[in-house]
Amino acid sequence: MSITSALMARQAKLPTAETRNVSVERDLRIPMPDGVVLLADHYAPQGLGDRPTILVRSVYTDRTKGGVVGRVIAERGFHVLIVSGRGVCGSGGRLTPFVCEHDDGLAVLAWLKKQDWFTGQLGTTGSSYLGFTQWAIAAEAGPILQAMTTQATSSDFRSMLYPGDALSLEIFLGWLSMVHNQEKPMTAFLAAILHGANKRAAAARHLPLADADTVATGAPAPYWREWLDHQSADDVWWSSSDHRHTVADVTAPNHLISGWRDFMLPALVRDYRTLHQAGRRPYLTIGPWHHWQTELSMTAMREGIAWLRAHLLKDHDGLREAPVRIYIQGAEEWRDLPVYPPAEARPQRWHLQGGGGLATTTPTASAPDRYRYDPADPTPAVLGMPRLMGSTRKSGEQVLAGRDDVLTYTGTPLPADLDVIGIPVAELSVTSSLTYTDFYVRLCDVAPSGKVTHVSEALRRVTGDQPIDTLITIELWPTAHRFKQGHRIRMQVASGAFPRWDRNLGTGEPIATATAMRIADQQVHHDPARPSAIVLPVMATT
Repeated sequence: MSITSALMARQAKLPTAETRNVSVERDLRIPMPDGVVLLADHYAPQGLGDRPTILVRSVYTDRTKGGVVGRVIAERGFHVLIVSGRGVCGSGGRLTPFVCEHDDGLAVLAWLKKQDWFTGQLGTTGSSYLGFTQWAIAAEAGPILQAMTTQATSSDFRSMLYPGDALSLEIFLGWLSMVHNQEKPMTAFLAAILHGANKRAAAARHLPLADADTVATGAPAPYWREWLDHQSADDVWWSSSDHRHTVADVTAPNHLISGWRDFMLPALVRDYRTLHQAGRRPYLTIGPWHHWQTELSMTAMREGIAWLRAHLLKDHDGLREAPVRIYIQGAEEWRDLPVYPPAEARPQRWHLQGGGGLATTTPTASAPDRYRYDPADPTPAVLGMPRLMGSTRKSGEQVLAGRDDVLTYTGTPLPADLDVIGIPVAELSVTSSLTYTDFYVRLCDVAPSGKVTHVSEALRRVTGDQPIDTLITIELWPTAHRFKQGHRIRMQVASGAFPRWDRNLGTGEPIATATAMRIADQQVHHDPARPSAIVLPVMATT
């Protein structure tokens, strides 16, 4: 046991190690069908006899997602194989994120089955990209795959990259920068991340977006242009990184773990619901975390190891009974449930009212609210949802103060606590001067002191043959939040949240090459004939 693994185990509150003796074979060569060779490290617990194997496939260096984690898991009774993806950490080929993980993963499994230390029992684990690589092979791994824990991830890459059909610009520019710099010496890596915020901010504003990779890092990343060139969800190019259609076929028990502010949460909840509806019994844990938060990583490690030990070693110590455990924000408490969203939640419709009101009563006759969205001065994003470290974004409500391109609707003080647990849905009756535009919705909690707490959000890119004049629905981020007595519910409507999402330039041209901009004149209706509302999944408080 190393000092580092001991410290990590203590921080994650892991069970006592079964062995302190772990041997490590580095740079094992795993051939791919096209001749590329991937490198892998094998962590083998000593003195425990035959043990199952945990597979981790990554495109990150040891300092971000490997080394110590492999040792920590091995000390708790498993062989661990950590495989580096194409083009990173000495593996051959070109880095082609997400698109090659199915074929390469099946080739790794074929190699693994030939190893004399492999017992035929396999588990997989990992967060984010490491979770995606699990989904890429789960349906075809066969009976050897007996447990998995997919954390802060999705079975489908495009839903992460284009939530609401708009580009998750800030997050993936940050990801690109991290991967570009990760194999530099530690000081240079940290400097690039922490002090590269200005470059990434410039890259986000640069047009055309196809060149943003070079602006952010000083070098082109071929996969960035590929992501932008294949903007449409109907493009068959995405099929190699879309494993949603196989989720229901996966029989290996899965514990899915995430946070309410994780940018991948909607897709993770979708995967959970697909498993549940297919008759599986997945576990789900969602805490008050964002994607890069240490508490999420430590919880995922602790819960993941408990899950793997329960299903591969039949050690059920530390495995809870309730399949769903979620953190209720606002109440600041954990709650166990049989399923999420809970069946007991009932839709409660809060209508937009004239004069900036929000109420459960039907709206009265009123003129629509209007605003103008100018992509040259895009509506900024608030810090309610995640960003990579080193962002230059301002915090809190100050980013929206005084802007006339945001509509705000606020209810009266609540007479009693209101628990919103599930997936809020906005129904907006809108008119736009353009055929190509965005609508963004944000749900907030306003305390009696005036403090505003971000609860949920979403953006949807809308297109049509004529200037848009229709009712649109927007699913917000899944949530669990208690609006306390005396607090007020607030909903905001805009046409951007930059640089969280790329700005809609209004022309409908391909986002990779577009440079021209058009201003959008927007209307939100809220009268009896054309109501707008946010539908909240409400549970009775206990």
